[in-house]
Amino acid sequence: MKIQLAHSPDADDIFMYYAIKFGWVDTLDYTFDNVALDIETLNVEAMKGTFDVSAVSFGMYPLIREDYALLRTAVSFGEGYGPKLIKPRGKRLRRNFKVALSGRYTTNAMLVRLYYPQARPVYMNFLEIEGAVLGGEVDAGVLIHESILDFDERLEVEKEVWDIWTELAGEGLPLPLGGMALRRSLPLNRAIEIERILTDGVRVANERKEELCRLLEEKKLVRISDEMLERYLNMYASEESAELSELQLRALDRLYRIGHEHGIWDCPIKAEEYLIPREYDEWRSL
Repeated sequence: MKIQLAHSPDADDIFMYYAIKFGWVDTLDYTFDNVALDIETLNVEAMKGTFDVSAVSFGMYPLIREDYALLRTAVSFGEGYGPKLIKPRGKRLRRNFKVALSGRYTTNAMLVRLYYPQARPVYMNFLEIEGAVLGGEVDAGVLIHESILDFDERLEVEKEVWDIWTELAGEGLPLPLGGMALRRSLPLNRAIEIERILTDGVRVANERKEELCRLLEEKKLVRISDEMLERYLNMYASEESAELSELQLRALDRLYRIGHEHGIWDCPIKAEEYLIPREYDEWRSL
């Protein structure tokens, strides 16, 4: 059975998927056809129902909850770190500053818009944001993915999105950024199997991290390498990415409550209610 699997081209998504791509995981009777697209394109395509399985921003998941189930695996959370709002060094931002964001539906864009309600957002590909700030096209911009580790020395951090999150969330919870969603039209037994395969992929990737990183660098599948790659993967593709924890579920619930309180969504959803019901396998065996 062929499954369309879409993910972003950043190092953590590549890392979490390629243990499967390299044949290190038993994929049963499935063939995964993968495509790498920037996260905002993935968000928009998910709203169209384009792919069977897709990486999405947690901040847009409520918009597709009727058509896609939320997967427990391949999740990215910040813990004391995350996207960065950067500006030219020494520049003072006005209340209505123009800010470059990586997409209307990304989690970081949601949080920045809530924190800076008078800011004027401009949406662009995340790879273009640093240059737009340096060139004066915008006053500031939010860096995501690997760019948070290495940006031009003429820029400085105005605000960490992690700090925005802690102020809005009001308790010590990890920052929800992105995860995976699976089309509900797939049979439930298939959905359970696919989630297990993807979970195995993340676990095997971490078990064979050194070998996998070497292959990814040799094949030029990632934009960063060596110590920076290891540092980035430890942030966003560690063993904690293999399966949602209770603390991460609480963080998602808080994100969705914040969105509801600010009128972004029609109701405050509970993330656990939108996960694939694994107990189905147990019921079948009774």
